[in-house]
Amino acid sequence: MALPFFRKRHSAAAGQVDFDHLPRHVAIILDGNGRWARRRGLPRTAGHKAGAETFRTIATYCRDIGLDYLTVYAFSTENWRRPEEEVSTIMDLLKRYMLEALDTMERDNVRLRFMGDISALSGELQELARRCDEISGRLTGCQCNICINYGGRAELVHAAQDFARACLAGTARPEELTEETFESYLYSAGIPSPELLIRPGGEQRLSNFLLWQCAYAEFYYTDVLWPDFTVEDLHRAFAAYQSRDRRFGGIKR
Repeated sequence: MALPFFRKRHSAAAGQVDFDHLPRHVAIILDGNGRWARRRGLPRTAGHKAGAETFRTIATYCRDIGLDYLTVYAFSTENWRRPEEEVSTIMDLLKRYMLEALDTMERDNVRLRFMGDISALSGELQELARRCDEISGRLTGCQCNICINYGGRAELVHAAQDFARACLAGTARPEELTEETFESYLYSAGIPSPELLIRPGGEQRLSNFLLWQCAYAEFYYTDVLWPDFTVEDLHRAFAAYQSRDRRFGGIKR
């Protein structure tokens, strides 16, 4: 893939990246918005607004370099415990992004999907998600998955319940369950597992994110807070990923 000069220059500054061997699927935990705001004496809502702009920049760049899938952890099942003003700001930012996406998805050939229990969202957000999903069904480009009201454990319970219902209905049998068929009951059905998981913000844990899907993902941690995360930081993550020896439990001969 021929890349513009500025991308080659950035890759040289942040670590050598082979753009012909990027991971197909990158997952990112959007962490550090609140701390970014606190360090500047700003309300946490300001951090989420800055983080939303970073997401727009990184998602656009991932599309431009030909990444197949980008999945971001935007709002967990536990985040409802946060102050009402903070939750309202996050939902307003989500609405704004979805409205922008509806205007540009077909032009840019970008698919937008939502993973999680969106039944807890407002009726308006649910309808916007449905419209994004409908448009995505006729597109072929980069797919951005936004995990909203998402929890990895809740996803596994939801999948197990769906499989149990299929068994009761006679369309599935317990002894026929395999890892491959179980994946068809996950929110991420039909999507390859992430090869690279990036967590900004300095924390080194999964935080209930893609527990099944990240079984063999390469983890990349950085102290950079999400609103400060740049394309150069993404390049560092790519370079680290490409330096790993991925054996999947085996031994390379």
